[in-house]
Amino acid sequence: MSELIRLDDVTRRYRTAAGTVVAVDAVSLALRRGDLVGLIGPSGSGKTTILNLILGWEQPDDGTVTTHVEPSGWSGVAVIPQELGLLPELSARENIELAGRLGGGLRADAVETLGSMGLGELVDRFPDELSMGEQQRVAVARAVAMRPTLLVADEPTAHQDERHADLVIDQLAIVANDGGAVIVATHDARLLDRVGSAIQVLDGRIVSTTWSNP
Repeated sequence: MSELIRLDDVTRRYRTAAGTVVAVDAVSLALRRGDLVGLIGPSGSGKTTILNLILGWEQPDDGTVTTHVEPSGWSGVAVIPQELGLLPELSARENIELAGRLGGGLRADAVETLGSMGLGELVDRFPDELSMGEQQRVAVARAVAMRPTLLVADEPTAHQDERHADLVIDQLAIVANDGGAVIVATHDARLLDRVGSAIQVLDGRIVSTTWSNP
């Protein structure tokens, strides 16, 4: 499987009034097509910073990040952030369709994708008419409908009960099965049972990596 992202001995530091904080410390990892990777660790362990480095939203102080994702816009990279970023003036369906217009077209139907996530009767509702769990599933649908080359998700099942978490995980797996790479920062053991590899992060370092056969 072809490599899309590589981090080699990447370190990220923040300078604060109390001194320098090492958020990510000499991390190396690679993401390839077909990967479904779980990034696990307690709050403050460096998971979100690693995601930001993968996305290019932050730059390393040491080490290198190599990217082979083409194109680099919406059609190549999709993000499911903790802050969901839904536009309040657009319906669930319109939020997904807008992403498609920005990225050169959807690769899965917006209504069908919402339906597969238990939102089939809510496609024309606005975000403030949806529960937090429903909003989160709209954000997941917006990302997976692009069938991106790289999908980065930060706690995508945080607001889901067991049934709906399974629907979210199913959609993430579809992206990987279609040849994309998916990396998910999560505390959710349900998701970890489905990933191909789980990378544990503590104090900014990778302390273990385990593989399974989802």
